[in-house]
Amino acid sequence: MAEQQVDLKTIPVSPEGEHEETSQVDMDGKLVTVFHDKDNFNVKHPLQNKWTLWFTKPSSGKGDNWNDLLKEVITFNSVEEFWGIYNNIAPVSDLALKSDYHLFKEGVRPEWEDPQNKHGGKWSYSFKDKRNCDINDIWLHTMLAAIGETLEEEDDGEVMGVVVNVRKAFFRIGVWTRTIGKSIPNRGDGDVAGGKGRSVQKGQDILMQIGKRFKEILKLPANEPVEYSGHTDAAHSGSTRAKAKFTV
Repeated sequence: MAEQQVDLKTIPVSPEGEHEETSQVDMDGKLVTVFHDKDNFNVKHPLQNKWTLWFTKPSSGKGDNWNDLLKEVITFNSVEEFWGIYNNIAPVSDLALKSDYHLFKEGVRPEWEDPQNKHGGKWSYSFKDKRNCDINDIWLHTMLAAIGETLEEEDDGEVMGVVVNVRKAFFRIGVWTRTIGKSIPNRGDGDVAGGKGRSVQKGQDILMQIGKRFKEILKLPANEPVEYSGHTDAAHSGSTRAKAKFTV
């Protein structure tokens, strides 16, 4: 049950850390939350951003088009909506091989080619010992860090979304960022500038901080590296396993 998994008071729900509420009461004068009635709750703790959950279904191996495999599930903007969704979808451990969940800010498709992603990259780590990996708990806390805006500082504007991949030999979790640590010029071709006026050193410092926070969520030992690679490098290599630009 959700009430056993998280205390709402511990989740940041606004830039100021305050818990704004839109409250009504039921017929008996009591507040109704998602924990009481997931369909008719009337108390909401708003998130700083709207988020969209996506799902990639396994390929049939017959030349399936990526756009046909990638499905938009739902968009939400409150803590209660998140838990209502989370408690009604299959856990990662139950997904078929070659499935993915993607949780991205509204308006950003989980694709390298998206204007808000194409100049960026991702932090990622693969859990190869699947039997001893509590992937459901790790993915849950990765999502909470994303929607709670705790992977970065308020004005960084780097985190685009988080992804989990289910494969035969491993589970892989990633955090996608808007840039690779460099300022992006807005050339008027649909690109969304990220870190405008930011020095390369500042941009890389921000990425490294995101990587360190991500590693803490994964609960990895200090000597186990988490790698960062650029989407362009991955596209050129024809693989999601491009050469790492940074490690933490």
